[in-house]
Amino acid sequence: MSELIDKALRTASDTRAAVIAEDAIDRVGAVFADLFDAATAIVVADRRTMDAAGDRVVQVLRAAGVRQLDPYVFAGEPELYARYENCELLRDVLAPLDAVAVAVGAGTLNDIVKRASGELGRGYLVVGTAASMDGYTAFGASIARDGFKQTLACPPPRGAISDLTVMAAAPAVMTASGFGDLLGKVPAGADWMLADALGVEPLDPDVWDLVQGPLRHALARPDDLARGDVSAIGDLAEGLIMSGLAMQAHRSSRPASGAEHQFSHVWEMEGHGVDITPRRLSHGFKVGIGTIAVAALYERLLARDLSALDVDAAVASWPTRDGMEARVRAMQSNPRLVDESVGLTLAKWITPEQLRDRLGLLARLSPTLVPRLRKQLIPAAALQAMLRDAGAPAHPSDIGLDWQRFRRTYEEARTIRNRYTVLDLAAETGLLAELVAELFAADGFWGRQAPAS
Repeated sequence: MSELIDKALRTASDTRAAVIAEDAIDRVGAVFADLFDAATAIVVADRRTMDAAGDRVVQVLRAAGVRQLDPYVFAGEPELYARYENCELLRDVLAPLDAVAVAVGAGTLNDIVKRASGELGRGYLVVGTAASMDGYTAFGASIARDGFKQTLACPPPRGAISDLTVMAAAPAVMTASGFGDLLGKVPAGADWMLADALGVEPLDPDVWDLVQGPLRHALARPDDLARGDVSAIGDLAEGLIMSGLAMQAHRSSRPASGAEHQFSHVWEMEGHGVDITPRRLSHGFKVGIGTIAVAALYERLLARDLSALDVDAAVASWPTRDGMEARVRAMQSNPRLVDESVGLTLAKWITPEQLRDRLGLLARLSPTLVPRLRKQLIPAAALQAMLRDAGAPAHPSDIGLDWQRFRRTYEEARTIRNRYTVLDLAAETGLLAELVAELFAADGFWGRQAPAS
């Protein structure tokens, strides 16, 4: 484990230490001193994470001789939410203090501390309490602002501590969420392969290895994860930490995020799942459903003979730039996102001549590209089984998604990110609507699972 992490840390932009072990909290004091010299620490937690690990972190820092201020413990919300108001609250608490925050928690707590510290231009240390997402070592924070979730810019932590004993004791739904988030790296890898082959965005082999190298091993034991097996959670935690470090190395989320995350982002920006009780719908659960959706689309697309595409028909049906803008404005159901979606979609728009060249390249490459993509991907039905074994949602209805809303996401998702994925290729070939119709037909992948009307 340490060899992989050490390799990733050498290319990471900000994170200089990452410890993944059963007794990792025992090293918090040494890591803090190494990263921040004689700085003063302030532990930041919520009530649950303070009980789970915060008190122990305070004790270890004290034993190591690290000066500390009294911990700051969020209170008042039944469940802490990553809303921007909480970032502002913490920023204003930290601003007059000459101290480095030590975040003790999972995704929400880490994102709040990450953004608040970023606004103050300070580094911070995170002690993760659950293997629930890949954001521990990623840049940016997923924050609800102006009514919907968005990724706000901020640097990653200077150090990340993952105590596997603490993570194994976390609620099972949090581990299942981390599994869903990590599972998304499978189709995300296929999307990057596709973008590289078509000359849209080159694949970095070294960064690729950071994510894809440990990925299959980390995903291999979903049933053990559901049982809280410490070694399985260690493999999962490593995969998640490596994904964040890879994003740092690449200065982009491309190594760990593709069309499956675009599905999740659509639902997050709409606020879907915020009002689900007793625990808000996690990012990883939405990514898991998006992963199945994208894998199913890939299966239908790769079943076609891409070497025999009707390029003339695809080019003839390709919209003008103005036509593309009109399509996006008509399909975007959230008025607050219309202008941004138009801009992101038009950034990917190509001329008919460029489209002809791209589809011609696809036809020539398909005899070798299609087998490579199939090798990278996992069948959608197998992904569903893996998610269920891990205790994660595996069907849109499991996360409360309206069936027609889910279907529309196949079209809408490609408009919210300037990132080339299988959704863009399906649209460029003129096959997207047809492929989606096949998926939702009575004998199609989703049609066979349609909820009773």
